[in-house]
Amino acid sequence: MAKPGRPGARNPGKKKGPLKGTGGHSRKALEGRGPTPKAEDRAWHPAGKRKAAEERYAAAGGKGRPGVRAVGSNANRKSPKAADDTETVTGRNSVLEALRAKIPATAFYIAQRVEMDDRVKEMLSIATNRGIPVLEVTRPELDRMAGFDGVHQGVALKVPPYTYAHPQDLLEQIIDRGEVPLLVALDGVTDPRNLGAIIRSTGAFGGQGLILPQRRSASVNSAAWKTSAGAAARIPVALAANLTATLKEFKKQGVFVLGLAGDGDVSLPALELADRPVVIVVGSEGKGLSRLVTETCDQVVSIPISTATESLNAGIAASVALYQVSTLRAAH
Repeated sequence: MAKPGRPGARNPGKKKGPLKGTGGHSRKALEGRGPTPKAEDRAWHPAGKRKAAEERYAAAGGKGRPGVRAVGSNANRKSPKAADDTETVTGRNSVLEALRAKIPATAFYIAQRVEMDDRVKEMLSIATNRGIPVLEVTRPELDRMAGFDGVHQGVALKVPPYTYAHPQDLLEQIIDRGEVPLLVALDGVTDPRNLGAIIRSTGAFGGQGLILPQRRSASVNSAAWKTSAGAAARIPVALAANLTATLKEFKKQGVFVLGLAGDGDVSLPALELADRPVVIVVGSEGKGLSRLVTETCDQVVSIPISTATESLNAGIAASVALYQVSTLRAAH
């Protein structure tokens, strides 16, 4: 009686090689399953799910945006990973000025049970007439939109990123209007609140615009908007790829470059610049003007202050200089 073989072992008494009729299986194995489907054609793949969502979106007539869910008064809330390059302008003066200036806002937010003064009524009227969505939200939601130290006063406005002017275009537009240029250039000012304060002072004392360097500078963001009290909607800000080169170009066109520094050669009250185009250059509170910018200035002046005070911050220094120049011009 033959002993049963070990499971899986080959019986040595039988012929080696494939059994009859197995060649077809080998050919099938060699043929494979065809090309791998594209990611978007696989239903379980993220690309496939995205494609299906887009098809449903198209079938629905293209209403809304695929992948974004509207949530009533919180419609602007998105996933933390979603890109949102808009700015939130807060505060009644800032929001009203932005609306008056016809900034292309995307949404106007108002707190529930907000106190309705004349400014709020005008905001609602402008937003409604321009077709800007008006959304009523809770105060905690506005607190979140305004940020840690933001003061919203019950209103907020979503606006697109700030559009900067070109320095040369800014200068030419002022001259074309028949005005004597009075500009402010910032060298190393990185605090947006200082920037906002300088924008506000520029508008208050007859200045026509600001120039910022492309690097190492504050930008016109929500904090600057808020501090400017709405002046950012009226006073253009230009962006210079190279501040020193821009100032040199301005000098060729007859603009007097006036630098502010604590150790300036001349005291500010001694200046006589009533009829001259002027750009006032303000440095950072800590480092002041950079070496290259200082060398480019036609004159570096100081603001007389009490010896008990070490220095003025950039916003105050710019305001004093602007006031001095505007006073001289008014007197002539």
